[in-house]
Amino acid sequence: MWERLRSIWTVPDLRNKILFTLGILAVFRILAHITVPLNAAEQQALRDTFSGSQGQSGFGQLFGLLDVFSGGSLKTFSIVGLSVYPYITATIVMQLLQPIIPALQNLATQGEAGRLRFSQITRIVTVPLAFLQAMGSAALYAQKGILQNFSLIDPRYMLESFSILLALTTGVMILVWLGELITEKGIGNGISLIIFAGIVTSLPQTVQSGYVAATGSGGIGGGIVSIGVFALVGFLVLIGMVYLYLGQRRVPVQYPTKRTVGRNMLVGSAQTTYIPMQVNSAGMIPLIFASSMLLFPSVIAQYLTASSVTWLKNAAVFVTTWVVNPTTWWYWVLNFLLVFAFTYFYAYVLWQQQNIPENLQKQGAFIPGYRPGEPTSKYLGNILNRITLAGALFLGLATVLPYIARVGGQQLLGTASLLIVVGVVLDTIRQLEAQMVMRNYSGFLS
Repeated sequence: MWERLRSIWTVPDLRNKILFTLGILAVFRILAHITVPLNAAEQQALRDTFSGSQGQSGFGQLFGLLDVFSGGSLKTFSIVGLSVYPYITATIVMQLLQPIIPALQNLATQGEAGRLRFSQITRIVTVPLAFLQAMGSAALYAQKGILQNFSLIDPRYMLESFSILLALTTGVMILVWLGELITEKGIGNGISLIIFAGIVTSLPQTVQSGYVAATGSGGIGGGIVSIGVFALVGFLVLIGMVYLYLGQRRVPVQYPTKRTVGRNMLVGSAQTTYIPMQVNSAGMIPLIFASSMLLFPSVIAQYLTASSVTWLKNAAVFVTTWVVNPTTWWYWVLNFLLVFAFTYFYAYVLWQQQNIPENLQKQGAFIPGYRPGEPTSKYLGNILNRITLAGALFLGLATVLPYIARVGGQQLLGTASLLIVVGVVLDTIRQLEAQMVMRNYSGFLS
């Protein structure tokens, strides 16, 4: 293993790619420590909001999800506190709109030029989404007393407020640019690596908070038991994530070929390959969709708890206490059902975009035992149903387990973060393997 790691550095261009990637990630962590200026009272309000029981409120749940992507930058109100979440949202929206809008669907048939144009449109859509998310974050911060002078109406604070929103929006676009630099000149997917770096850098703080929570509740014995349960569940979920990410059903496909034998004689033959159908083709997108659907009423209710209308305030308190309370079993069931449904939904969206049965028919390829066209489409659709069922059940179960495996009453394990870490690590290893094989090495894994 160490010999293969050492062999990576013997290839100059591969070594430069790795160093370039590490350098960009270092720039990202430097930007994460550049914060929006706050006075002493605002800094104390920021610490109080993300600590203790307040951090478990609807506000803490919302920013806990976004904090996964920022690596703790939201807790310090960094200029890159929104991370690349608006870009991910824009990407999801564009993918969902592609089969609906003919102009976007035509871009998929234009090859590399269409892909670049699609990426450009996605970046343009990211700007207003980042600005809107910055406005929402700043409004909730102002409600919690973190931003005492935030107002887009009062002329005294308008310039300061707009400068905060522009700083947060600019931070998002800078991270998108850095991620694309990594993808182009480094190793791995840049956007995923930036999210991965944020998760990894927050691990020491997570371990510390877990230790404090475990030793502070139930004594030493209870703390050891809770940590043991947490470690066991985390290990099982991690192993399951690896199998889920690598799991695929390989459907054999035959492509007809012709070769010349003798003088002007064509002999037909068939080349056999396969279609790799992933068990979890939706990735972490169902987790984001489900969390957003559950957090939306929580955020609205959290905002309305300060309303002067009595019945509206009482309704908001009821929603936050009983409807979207993560400690209740019906919240777990609802989260499971949403993840299950969104896994199927997004898998079918991606399947429709790929349009594999039609492409096989155009190329003259066929699946042995099934005629091209509608029979092939039904056969592949049935396979997609079966393998997506396994992926949806596991994702739903993995989403609920972190609520059960708590340490000192705190939820430390995040399914989305685990899935991101597993996916990024495996993708990066695959790219290193491809780079090594391309340069006539035996490979990184073999």
